[in-house]
Amino acid sequence: MQRQSDLMNYAYLVRCSDNSLYAGWTNNIEKRIKAHNDGSGAKYTKSRRPVTLAYLEEFETKSEAMKREAALKKLTHRQKEALAEGWKK
Repeated sequence: MQRQSDLMNYAYLVRCSDNSLYAGWTNNIEKRIKAHNDGSGAKYTKSRRPVTLAYLEEFETKSEAMKREAALKKLTHRQKEALAEGWKK
């Protein structure tokens, strides 16, 4: 079993079914994508399912991931698209 301190934190973008991009943060990306697709992830994505992971950054602390999420939310759609385009799973 992993200890909380061993978990990585992530800032991410998901692509919604309407081609919009949603920014978030989590410490379990697989569980978070599943939650988005189950309709319990975020109000925004609930009506825009299914979502797919479009971009991911890894951080050691929750604080770093949350700061990056805030920065991602401030980007223009074009800037978010550029990040997604350059990111390879």
